[in-house]
Amino acid sequence: MAATLLSLPSYAQIDTLTITFTGDVLLDRGVRQRIEHTGTKALFSPSIDSLFQVSDLVVGNLECPATRIHQPNFKQFIFRAEPEWLDCLQQHGFTHLNLANNHTIDQGRTGLMDTRDNVIAAGMTPFGADTTMKAASQPLLLATQPRPVYILASLRVALENFPYLPLKPCPSQEPMDTLLLRVSELRLHHPEAVIIVSLHWGGEHTLRPVPQQRIEAHAIIDAGADILICHHTHTLQTIENYQGHYIYYSIGNFIFDQTRDINSKAAVVQLAVTPDTLNVRTHHIQIHKCAPYLTSTLHDSANDNIDVQQP
Repeated sequence: MAATLLSLPSYAQIDTLTITFTGDVLLDRGVRQRIEHTGTKALFSPSIDSLFQVSDLVVGNLECPATRIHQPNFKQFIFRAEPEWLDCLQQHGFTHLNLANNHTIDQGRTGLMDTRDNVIAAGMTPFGADTTMKAASQPLLLATQPRPVYILASLRVALENFPYLPLKPCPSQEPMDTLLLRVSELRLHHPEAVIIVSLHWGGEHTLRPVPQQRIEAHAIIDAGADILICHHTHTLQTIENYQGHYIYYSIGNFIFDQTRDINSKAAVVQLAVTPDTLNVRTHHIQIHKCAPYLTSTLHDSANDNIDVQQP
């Protein structure tokens, strides 16, 4: 099965690969005001910088187009970031940005592709959006050492006022049965690989997934995925251990302007990949004035057979 490979770290032989995942990164609205007042460096706290510094890869969900193109879609919330602000993300450690969400196309299909180009120009790897649905949905090979690590991204909520045109530039939004087939084929051809699935889904401002999400998440694990790390709800939702595999239904915000307590508590997920194991660590964060701050570690182990429910 073909996998997208835009930029691959040139590691020597290593025993452990550390990958850190964050939730939604917004660079508009209240965050724009914060940047214009204090600069982009105010978006990162020392505790987050320290966490990123011990990571080989840092993956975030870019919740806005970063483009000078103004082609706003007709919808309630329309975002746009300045492309030069992407440099700050790269300088603080981000290596990959997920574009498979419902806001990267806020400035049209042209703005989406320009955002993709701008992410690459800033020294990071975009994934989850491309010139066609087929290209956008391809697994991305994150690393080859100490064993292959793939990620598949998919938008699972409807795009407002955008028709489903799979031959046009778009975020990954393929049907669930196709996603399951991709995961199973990837597992068949790469039995030793770590397979990560990142879905943009769920009800906004809720604390638990709906039953259909649990059904689909379990099916993805059954198809061969090792872990799900998801977002969209702007809240930290249920963390479930299903047959020894973690499912993060939503890890919440990361750089964001929402101030309610339900929206400012979130998580950062850190994976340690070895030739034989996948260890998972969950870090709590608190967002203050748009910037995330590390507060505590929730658990450490992918096999502790727990189901963490948020109140």
